[in-house]
Amino acid sequence: MRKAFGLPILIALAILWLASQSVYIIDARQKAVLLRFGELVKTDNQPGIHFKMPVIYSIKRFDARVQTLDSPESEYLTLEKKQLIVDSYAKWRIDDVARFYRATNGDELKVRRLLFARVDNGLRNEFGERTVNEVVSGERDQLMAKITSQLDAIAREELGIEIVDIRVMKINLPDNVSNSVYQRMTTERQRIAQELRSRGREVAEGMRAAADKERTVILANAYKEAETLRGEGDNEAAHIYAEAFSKSPQFYDFYRSLFAYREVFGRTSNNFLILEPDSEFLTYLKSISRPTFENEDDF
Repeated sequence: MRKAFGLPILIALAILWLASQSVYIIDARQKAVLLRFGELVKTDNQPGIHFKMPVIYSIKRFDARVQTLDSPESEYLTLEKKQLIVDSYAKWRIDDVARFYRATNGDELKVRRLLFARVDNGLRNEFGERTVNEVVSGERDQLMAKITSQLDAIAREELGIEIVDIRVMKINLPDNVSNSVYQRMTTERQRIAQELRSRGREVAEGMRAAADKERTVILANAYKEAETLRGEGDNEAAHIYAEAFSKSPQFYDFYRSLFAYREVFGRTSNNFLILEPDSEFLTYLKSISRPTFENEDDF
């Protein structure tokens, strides 16, 4: 009874296993190959549900999306034999799944090893044909485009892989070279700074000289104008004095004497003046009566 009950279960399980081994699904993000006892028999498997003979046939699937190969930092020599440490990466995807399987057997580690060897060799060759300035800034885009194109052709032919892009993330100098480069950069910047300071001092001296010259010219013109005005004023004063003297010489003498008295006696009480009694300076001081002037009607 137990044998009769267990036989249908075994048959059902066998049928389920055969069914699961007979049906396989290929995702749109995958590429697959069909093998018969390990021999490649079909490579153009389209996304969807497919059937195969169990046990005899097997399926191997591979990711068909763009993948990244992050290469370790490597040392390359430039055209001037300068050593550079380069950190790069490559974007790739499967192009010919049959060739990819034959070249790598689908082993991811083997794929990365083979692809890295080709990327490394391509970068080494291209860096060796260019100077540091060219690979760092001058021709970097052209360099990446050329390497991508060359390695894409090689990878398609040898590995069935399409190289989508290759980029250099970072370029450094070795530590023993970086210090000397930084020292040269510092020295160069100091030289430029000193040159700029010298130029600044030269310009400043020129500006000071121009300002001093302009100041001298301005003062000379001002002095000339002041002397001219002073001469015109003295001339006008002399003309006024002459006109007053011509109208009444006696009054003019009297006015000039009063002006002299104010200048002498109006300053401080500590001034001393020794004169003879009959000095002309005291003429109007000794006069008791009011002096009479000619042409008094004019005043």
